[in-house]
Amino acid sequence: MSEEDIKFPVYIKVTILLIGLFAFFTLLYIGRVIIVPVVFATIFAIVLHPFVKFFVRFRINRIIAIAIVLLLTFFVLAAFGALIISEAGKLSESWPVLVEKFTRLLNQNISDAADYFNKDPQKIHEWISKTMSELINISTSAIGHSLFIIGSALVVLFLIPVYIFLILYYQPLLLDFIHKLFGINNKSRVSEIISQIKNLIQRYLFGLFIEAVIVAALDTAALLILGIEYALILGIIGALLNTIPYIGGLVAVALPMIVALVTKSSPIYAIYVLIGYYFIQLIDNHYIVPIIVASKVKINALFAIIVVLVGNAIWGIPGMFLAIPLLAIVKLICDHIESLKPWGFLLGYTMPPLLEIKKILKKIIIKKP
Repeated sequence: MSEEDIKFPVYIKVTILLIGLFAFFTLLYIGRVIIVPVVFATIFAIVLHPFVKFFVRFRINRIIAIAIVLLLTFFVLAAFGALIISEAGKLSESWPVLVEKFTRLLNQNISDAADYFNKDPQKIHEWISKTMSELINISTSAIGHSLFIIGSALVVLFLIPVYIFLILYYQPLLLDFIHKLFGINNKSRVSEIISQIKNLIQRYLFGLFIEAVIVAALDTAALLILGIEYALILGIIGALLNTIPYIGGLVAVALPMIVALVTKSSPIYAIYVLIGYYFIQLIDNHYIVPIIVASKVKINALFAIIVVLVGNAIWGIPGMFLAIPLLAIVKLICDHIESLKPWGFLLGYTMPPLLEIKKILKKIIIKKP
């Protein structure tokens, strides 16, 4: 009996699949320190490749062209980082005062609620006081832990440019390896998949950048109209959080609402902030994302939310940013492999026409005795 004649029961296939998935995600979690920087570097290398190609056309040495592109990218990111640090510095100086005002306001509301419901608020006040002291007075161990995290992040930030440079430099070698890995017979199909993956990542990240700029402008404008302090930094933070699909937008509104509560004379301004951000989210979800971002990555909302949560569980915040483009790449590969096309269809957002669903339901009803 040949291997092709061997047929395993469904429960064995499902068991093997689940064990394989568990092993795969375990490896991703264990190797996150190595894998995440490489994935980020690969994505950035794909985005920067057209600029390197542009300089190479002018007969500039490939190494020099890569160095020029990385240097220009560094200056752009440094300018943006300086803006963020400058605005964040203003917020951080007032942070203890904001925490104290917010705690005082919360205490007052707790006292009013306790009097209304005839409850003893003493224990709640003690917990609030303890929390406030923990927020303002950071312990030595926490500082050491924070320094360790910052040090690790700096090492990663140093490695990513090195990875980008090497990926861009060895790009012909890497492409040749992929073609040889899948055989000469599949060269045209592999080239098509690689080209589509490159275009998908470039268009998706460009669309994400445009979305972030528009949302940052709208958030900042809304906060300025309401007279909320630190409007620029809050608008930028909101736009950056909004790039995390389906979850970031909910988190982004919390900070400006807290600032509105503690800096304005009336709590109604926090409601105004919530309403303003709600309308911005409507504009983003119904106009900006479908036209600029979602048209590049055709993933349905169910799997988008699941993969964002899985990315956070495995790789933390970087995993939330990487989840959607990586899932889009998986879908693209599934769409080009005959045996995996059903999975690509499942990940997409193409819904069967309502008429077809009615026909299927009608057949099921007719078949019933």
